[in-house]
Amino acid sequence: MNLSALSDLLAARGLRLLPGSHAVPVELLVQLPDATIARFTARGTTLRLRHYSPDALRSIVIAAECGCGDHHPQTGPDRVTLSAFAQPLSEHILDGELVFGWTGYEAGSLRLPDALPHFFTLLPLLAPSRTLVSVA
Repeated sequence: MNLSALSDLLAARGLRLLPGSHAVPVELLVQLPDATIARFTARGTTLRLRHYSPDALRSIVIAAECGCGDHHPQTGPDRVTLSAFAQPLSEHILDGELVFGWTGYEAGSLRLPDALPHFFTLLPLLAPSRTLVSVA
């Protein structure tokens, strides 16, 4: 399975795979039906799903190589990423050391098809986003 096939699979479930997702090591940015963002990563022995508000996304412009404007436009393509200051609304972790006996970097070496069942296991744990109300 590649990211294109995953995008189709997610779309059938009402989810949208966002640019900035990677198959190796697995890192998925997924927009949920309520416009919130799920970020799934597989690193070391940990599978992690974080839930972010929609305003956590940023678009950055990648500068052209030479930047002179003669051969290339002065600005390059946009890249979607999470803000460096984004705080997750929630986080769910699958500890591969405890659950599977992993000892090193097994999560980070998972292929996309092998990591997806874990993503779909953690996904229902995300609570619908709630409006925070502060009382003065």
